[in-house]
Amino acid sequence: MMLKRDKKKWELLNKVINMSVYVIAEVGVNHNGSVNIAKELVRQAKQAGADCVKFQTFIAENVVTQRAERAAYQDNNTKNNDSQLEMLKKLELSFTEFEELKGYCEEQQIDFLSTPFDLESIDFLQKLDLKFWKIPSGEITNLPYLEKIARTGKPVVLSTGMSDMQEVTDAVDILKRNGSQKICIMHCTTEYPADLSDCNLNVISALEKQFCTFVGYSDHTEGIFAPLIAVAKGARVIEKHFTLDRSMEGPDHKASLEPDELEKMISRIRMVEDMLGDGIKRPAASEIPNKSVARKSIVAKRSIKKGERFTEDNITVKRPGTGISPMRWYDVLGSSAVRSFEKDDLIIL
Repeated sequence: MMLKRDKKKWELLNKVINMSVYVIAEVGVNHNGSVNIAKELVRQAKQAGADCVKFQTFIAENVVTQRAERAAYQDNNTKNNDSQLEMLKKLELSFTEFEELKGYCEEQQIDFLSTPFDLESIDFLQKLDLKFWKIPSGEITNLPYLEKIARTGKPVVLSTGMSDMQEVTDAVDILKRNGSQKICIMHCTTEYPADLSDCNLNVISALEKQFCTFVGYSDHTEGIFAPLIAVAKGARVIEKHFTLDRSMEGPDHKASLEPDELEKMISRIRMVEDMLGDGIKRPAASEIPNKSVARKSIVAKRSIKKGERFTEDNITVKRPGTGISPMRWYDVLGSSAVRSFEKDDLIIL
């Protein structure tokens, strides 16, 4: 299903995700189940210049079965033999702690966001009055989940890792049919860390063309190279995992930035935005003084007497560009000299 570009809806989404790139600092579960570490991550995200700090809200028993296996990256990035359920239980924060974190984000003047992973968590987060929903890649085929999110009527940021275009289209269709009118679609590669060769950042343009809406990039690569290219490709939202220390125990730390790297990424994103400009072709202010130096004018090729007709034998084009533009060459040819000119004099009519 194609999303029709609607100016009013576009402007409404713009109030949530402003015209500059909106940077989401993804804590996820990098707090390791500690609300104090979570608060420190909020503080660091604010200091780094992020617009938003995002967590993950879930009740482990509602998310995975007792026999669900861990992903390979979770095995690689953790040292214990816990089941996926046991691992997630250790990474839970209580609803009360999320209320505390939202208040702390308000104190720090940074947007609070948390991704729900089960229906009960959607109900809880709805009470916290989030500005918008962030749907993770793993829920893109979860019909009851998508419907419940859509029926709140809030803007949606939809991650699309592990998906093909038809699955994205199906999810967007479900969201639209159930009340979502403002959707930002996030390209993503769901691997931790993801190889640069798997980024496929040209998908950003393809998604924007297909759905006529804001597009972003949720990055799981190492370093900050991929998000910068994503911004240059048109991503309006960037989401990036970060941690206090990549050596900490946990599934996502190794694929995360540390605070100084997060700050560097955000500063580079702002530089890329400045470089991209507004897309209107016009001289930069710094160029204007150079126009008269670098451009050329119509000048006398030799001495010309008053009343003599201008021909290709007696006029030519040279710097500076302070006289008649060569674009008026045929206006000058054939006209008569209003006065005498010496070689290299600027021609006047």
